[in-house]
Amino acid sequence: MQNAEIETGRKRVAPLTVVLGVVFVFFCAVLVYVYAAAKRANPVMLDEQGHPIGQSSQSSNGGAR
Repeated sequence: MQNAEIETGRKRVAPLTVVLGVVFVFFCAVLVYVYAAAKRANPVMLDEQGHPIGQSSQSSNGGAR
């Protein structure tokens, strides 16, 4: 009788809880991956003509926009 109580002593978890837990962990992993990729990338803002916006581009065209 004690062996049966030990084996079934684990509390059952609803399958929906397990699925939602896996989805939550996957979502957090995607957030961390995207954050790391964004930190590695060196984004450059472009104006309407496709020219980079920045201190160097403004000084080269006289600061005019």
